[in-house]
Amino acid sequence: MIEWLTWFTSMENTKPFVLVLFFITFVGIILYVYTGKNRSERLESYKNIPLTDEDEQSTHPEEASK
Repeated sequence: MIEWLTWFTSMENTKPFVLVLFFITFVGIILYVYTGKNRSERLESYKNIPLTDEDEQSTHPEEASK
């Protein structure tokens, strides 16, 4: 088990491993955000948030009456 841990101490091994790990994570996030019909509809609804009034965004009736 010590040999496996010492593999990470070498920068020649750690840098490519971390680069591949971050790239896979990045691609996974991009696929999650831009795939699926429900997500695309939800993202389209978010584009108008800055233009809506505060009263329209409120989901609680007691907050809208303030």
